[in-house]
Amino acid sequence: MAHLAPPDRSTLAYLGPQGTFTEQALYTQPDLVSLDLQLASSIPDVFRRVVKGETSLGFAAIENSIEGSVNITQDTLAFEVDLFIQREVVISIQLNLMVAPGTAITDVERIVSFPHAIAQCRGWLALNLPDVEVQASNSTADAARLLATEPDGRTAAIAPSRAAEAYGLEVLAADVEDHPENQTRFVLVAADGIPAPTGHDKTSLVVFQRADRPGSLLGILQEFAARSLNLTRLESRPTKQGLGDYCFLMDLEGHLADELVADCLRNLHMKHGRVKFLGSYPTAGSNGETVRHEASEASLSADDWLTDLRSRILG
Repeated sequence: MAHLAPPDRSTLAYLGPQGTFTEQALYTQPDLVSLDLQLASSIPDVFRRVVKGETSLGFAAIENSIEGSVNITQDTLAFEVDLFIQREVVISIQLNLMVAPGTAITDVERIVSFPHAIAQCRGWLALNLPDVEVQASNSTADAARLLATEPDGRTAAIAPSRAAEAYGLEVLAADVEDHPENQTRFVLVAADGIPAPTGHDKTSLVVFQRADRPGSLLGILQEFAARSLNLTRLESRPTKQGLGDYCFLMDLEGHLADELVADCLRNLHMKHGRVKFLGSYPTAGSNGETVRHEASEASLSADDWLTDLRSRILG
């Protein structure tokens, strides 16, 4: 099997402005922080810059443990661009209510934030600020930036603590999220190249049904079950081609280089409809490095075992 040389990757686009959770997640990856970082105005803009070659990498949120998928990310990757996921990054989410200096919580009449963030604070808002107006912003950090730019003494933002530091705001209430175990998953994307298998990998794909008929989803799922491949995520999304026309977005354990995964994708493409491959990449997690090391050790041991057996073949 031929292997491509690693592409030159020195620039990265991510959702601005400064102070987003995306930036917070990005800063957990030392190798990415050392690149030429460029702020983008929206998640589709992040991906368009990579497609156009303006940056070599893009970084965006794709899933939240409370609110589910970030649909703009999923839909852009599934329908609008051809990019490969290179890595996933998972961080815990802590949200804070912040205001311009001198504003009291009794003064707050309006809350501005990203819709996902507002949804993750519904309980706290209902209990503490039940009558405030809620307004959507492009991101949590953008809400903080707008508040700092136009302080009116009546508006508050829900954003990461990093945003309060960046824009000189005061945190009135910390950790206002309803679920303390809240996490968000981010993906790093590139126009080409699939990371080599590590032994602890994930593959993402979109399956477009050839025909909407009884048992079509079951037939798709049986391809995974027959090979004992574990699906870690399955959801349907409208294809935007017509009412009732849906595709399936899937994550599974394993790598395209694994024969069982490759055979499954081959059968899906041949028997069930078009398959869009989104990437095979290392799985995030606190024990990821340990699992990858153990998998590597097991692979080397298996290679030694096979080599010894083959050395005994007569003739």
